Amino acid sequence: MMTLRLMRFGAKSKPSYRIVVVDSKKPRETEAEEIIGYYNPLKEPAEVSLDLEKAKFWMDKGAKPSPTVKSLIKKAAKAPKLS
Repeated sequence: MMTLRLMRFGAKSKPSYRIVVVDSKKPRETEAEEIIGYYNPLKEPAEVSLDLEKAKFWMDKGAKPSPTVKSLIKKAAKAPKLS
């Protein structure tokens, strides 16, 4: 089964994450099926960029988001659109 979860990047004590679609049985640092966004918790406020259309596409195909990614999707959906 596919899952939406975070993949950690960045130096020691300076984490940065990519929001990825990956097989749920594979480890965190494995090759992702698709990168759909990123999350930087060190910025104030935390920076989240997420392609909601791709997230919805994968969830419609049966991918389940992790609890953290689920909360990031909610935040991204509430954020005002920049145009």
